[in-house]
Formats: sequence, C-alpha cells, structure tokens
Amino acid sequence: MARRTTFAAALILAVPLAVGTAVEASAAPPTPPTAAKARTELTKLKVAKEGTLTGYSRAKFPHWIDQGHECNTREVVLKRDGKNVHTNAKCAPTSGTWYSPYDGATWHKASDVDIDHMVPLAEAWRSGAKAWTTARRQAFANDLTHAQLWAVTDNVNQEKGDKDPAKWQPPLKRERCVYARAWTDVKYQYGLTVDTKEKTALAAMLKTC
Repeated sequence: MARRTTFAAALILAVPLAVGTAVEASAAPPTPPTAAKARTELTKLKVAKEGTLTGYSRAKFPHWIDQGHECNTREVVLKRDGKNVHTNAKCAPTSGTWYSPYDGATWHKASDVDIDHMVPLAEAWRSGAKAWTTARRQAFANDLTHAQLWAVTDNVNQEKGDKDPAKWQPPLKRERCVYARAWTDVKYQYGLTVDTKEKTALAAMLKTC
C-alpha cells in the first residue's frame, strides 16, 4: 500500500459504526494554522522558565474518556486517522492501516500505534497546566478540535516522551514544519508558556515551512 508523504488537509470525523463497518477518514488531526499564523502565535506566547513536575500525575489529566457510541477518545482518533478501519461492538479496531507522520511508517495493527499528545501532559503541567482545573486538564487531554492528538508509531512516541522541540523533533524532517505549527498552536490556544530554548527551536522549525 502506498504511504502518504504529507498530512491531510482536513478532518472528517467518523460517524457511529455498526460492527465490522469500515471507516474512511482523512487520516490526520485537524489542520494546524499556517506557518505565518504560527509565527505570530509564537511571538505571543509568554516565555518563562519551565516549572517542575512536583504534584504531577497522568491521573490529573483524565484521558481517553467516553466519546459516545461505545468509543473512547483513543478509539475515535484511531478511526479518524486510519484507513479501512474495522471495529468490534466495543469500538476497538480489529483491522486497518495507520500511517505515522513522525517517522513515515505504516502499521496494520492498532497495538503498534500510540495516540500522542502533541504537547505532552507532563510538558503542559510544567508550562502552566498545574494551575488548571481538572475539567480543563481533561479537555486538553482529549482535545479533538485542535491538532493535539496524533496516531503515531508506539516506540517513536515513547522516544518523544515529554520532551519539548528543543529536545526532540520528528525523525521525518519534512514533517517538522507541521509539527512546529501544531505545537505552537496548542500552546497558544491553552495559554501555556514556552522556555527560551523551546521558542528558539520552534522558530527554527517554522523557517523550514
């Protein structure tokens, strides 16, 4: 099967499925702002020293919540970002194909795919989410409106961990422009801070657009 080389331009949310139904999706998160807009957003982000992880736990960001029709957030993203996705009665994908934009790999098992938070939960905590309500942290962790959730190769996601762009960037260089646009926009939408090295890295990535 041919691999895609760029992100899709628009999102088509999956409709409720009958058992065994195949889903044809746009295979991409919502399109982030243009590079020009992202550059403007970057200038508006508050620059501050990164906070600590004191008090942090993933449980403070309730994620993979129920999205209706037996589907949780992870399952919605797997259906949205995959091709020819079939699910069982509990909305779990039983077959399909997933392309990982971070490294250009194609997978045929949902178990090989992680749903990455573009801005990791721990990074958000260090950048201002510590002061949020649980409800706002839940919205952030399950955000299907912005380019925050990505279906990617599991070990690549684990390599990324909670690193910001000064410490980790997608191995596939051609996708770093979109990565920077998405990261910047998520931080802008949620009023999160950036540190100096992170901002410098984002500015350099946006120059590749």
